[in-house]
Amino acid sequence: MSNNDFNTELIGLSNSLEFFALSLTRNDEDAKDLLQETMVKAITYRDKFVEKTNLKAWCYTIMKNTFINNYRRAIKANTIIDQTEDLYFLNSKRSEDGTIPDSALAYKEIRSKVDALEDDYRIPFEMHNKGYKYKEIADYLDLPIGTVKSRIFLARRRLMDQLKEYR
Repeated sequence: MSNNDFNTELIGLSNSLEFFALSLTRNDEDAKDLLQETMVKAITYRDKFVEKTNLKAWCYTIMKNTFINNYRRAIKANTIIDQTEDLYFLNSKRSEDGTIPDSALAYKEIRSKVDALEDDYRIPFEMHNKGYKYKEIADYLDLPIGTVKSRIFLARRRLMDQLKEYR
């Protein structure tokens, strides 16, 4: 396949590749960037393409792998590596100074609604939010696991009903 034939077929796939990129990124600008990056890689690695095979599948694979690599790179860039001896950065609490002014007020309102729950619902709910597993909560409170799940569910439902403006 000549370079012109390859480029013509590749350009013919741009619409379907753009839809695929949009389904991955869910953002128009990011989808266009992903499409452009995929096209560049396809042209760059044209010699790796085996003739008389499915060019569309090959391009979809390039796009999917590019998206995954970009996602992993973004996650890694947002990871904080604390190399201090006492893990100062990981153990320090974040201040509320730089937050939106309404957030402190919202936190107080939400906290008051949680505190207003009956202990039977509040305690399992708070334990679950702190990271305890259902089994651990059930053992600690000496309750069946189904009861714990039910109380947490009902606490969430009550809070959602009382805090509709935060949905």
